[in-house]
Amino acid sequence: MLAQQRHAAILDRVRVTGGVRVGDLAAEFGVSEMTIRRDLDLLHERGLVAKVHGGATVAGATDEPGFRAKSVRQQAEKAAIAAHAARLVRPGAAIALSAGTTTAELARQLVDVPALTVVTNSLPVADILHERGRADQTVVLTGGVRTRSAALVGPVAVGAVRTLHLDLLFLGVHGITERTGFTTPNLTEAETNRALVTAADRLVVLADHTKWGTVGISAITDLSTADVLITDDRLTPQARQLLTDRVGELIVVPVTRDGT
Repeated sequence: MLAQQRHAAILDRVRVTGGVRVGDLAAEFGVSEMTIRRDLDLLHERGLVAKVHGGATVAGATDEPGFRAKSVRQQAEKAAIAAHAARLVRPGAAIALSAGTTTAELARQLVDVPALTVVTNSLPVADILHERGRADQTVVLTGGVRTRSAALVGPVAVGAVRTLHLDLLFLGVHGITERTGFTTPNLTEAETNRALVTAADRLVVLADHTKWGTVGISAITDLSTADVLITDDRLTPQARQLLTDRVGELIVVPVTRDGT
C-alpha cells in the first residue's frame, strides 16, 4: 500500500470510529509504529486529524475551512483568475462549475452570458446564478450531502453528473503538486469532482498561487488532465515551468496591488 493510500485509509477510519490507536494501525497496515506516527503527524499538520496520546481523533471543525472563511482569502487573485476564465465561456454553452470560492467568483462573472446551462454541486454558485442570472440561463444543482465548503457530494451527486455531457468544467482545487496532481481534503468531494472531470470535454482548473505545494488527502486528477490551468502572477518561476510542461496550457494573470 502506498503512503497516500494509507493516509486515506487512516482518515476514513478516524471519521468512522472517531479515533484510532497507533498500535492498531501499525498491525493493520503491516508497518512500524514510527511510520504510523509520521502519518499522523502529517495528517495533523494538514488539520485533518487531532493528535492525542497514543493515536488520533477527529479534528472536528478543522477538517476543512468553511466557504465563508475561504472566501476572504486571496480575493484579488480570485477575481483576476475568474475574469480571465469567463472569457472562455461562449453563449449557449453547457458548462460545470465545481464547488469553491474561485468558482463562485466566476459565477458572478457569468450572470450576463446568454443561454448558458450551468451544472454545479456548489450551493453558493447556484444561488449567485439564480438570484442575479438571466431568464434564459439554466442552472442544474446536482443534489447530495452538504460539506463544510458548501459542496454537494456523495452518491446522489455522482449519479447525477454521470448522466451528463458538458463542454467545459471549471474546477476549483485545494492543492497542487507535481507528485499528487490536483487534490482536495474531502474524500467524497474528490469522487464527485472526478465524475465532473469525466463528464466534460475540457477541464479548466482555477487555482491561485497558494494552492501550489499544498496537498489534500485525496487526489482528483493528474496535472496532465488539465487542458487549461489559470493562476496568478505570484506563482514561482519554478512552478510555472513545471506546470507549463505538464498541463495543456498555463495562463498566468496579473494582479495589481489594489486588486484591479
